[in-house]
Amino acid sequence: MEQTLLFILCCLFPSSAHASDNHVLYQVDGEFYQGYYVSTSKNAPLVLLIHDWDGLTDYEIKRADMLAQMGYAVFAADLFGHGVRPTKLEDKRQHTGELYKDRKKLRNLMLAAFREARRLGANTNNSVAMGYCFGGAAVLELARSGMPLKGFATFHGGLATPQGQDYSETSGKILIMHGSADSAITMDQFAGLATELESNGISHEMITYSGAPHAFTVFGSDRYRQDADQKSWQRFSTFLSTVTAE
Repeated sequence: MEQTLLFILCCLFPSSAHASDNHVLYQVDGEFYQGYYVSTSKNAPLVLLIHDWDGLTDYEIKRADMLAQMGYAVFAADLFGHGVRPTKLEDKRQHTGELYKDRKKLRNLMLAAFREARRLGANTNNSVAMGYCFGGAAVLELARSGMPLKGFATFHGGLATPQGQDYSETSGKILIMHGSADSAITMDQFAGLATELESNGISHEMITYSGAPHAFTVFGSDRYRQDADQKSWQRFSTFLSTVTAE
């Protein structure tokens, strides 16, 4: 069943090899980054998509194409740098660790991607940020920064709040989709975030999926869980249409 779903998705949504014109080279503080921008309609709401710790790969590009087919403009940001797509575990930890230690740089990279999307013609006045794994943690960083987006959504993302930060400046709604079998991001962290968001009066929804481990949305991997993937994508789709219509 999983392989059948993957085959259908591959047929419906071409890989980056067939969409090279959508790759965007841009600069941040003198360094080059390569994002991916796709839009099928003028003035469409923007989705700022943040990658996991593999960097911006075909997975995020496929998700961007799926969203574009739904009528959104999508800018998939690059937070690691042009050509930096780590495959070894130690390299993935290095690149994410550097950004976790330098939160100002992490925020600036996402803001630069947002500005690049605006330069390309995206409707940045009606925007939502979403991310996977590391990208989910980055999206919550963006929410805490006070960036005036309409929504922030995470799929199996990091949930812990760094010391000295809070959600007092958050303006958009938050959607958290998490696997209850995730051993990397514990349910204690999930509960802690729920308490924190509630105490700050942040409009939020937090959903768990039974039996879903970390990275449960990644097509073709041994962690992929079709039921949790389809349910979380449907909920995210509804979230997008609701908040961008407000």
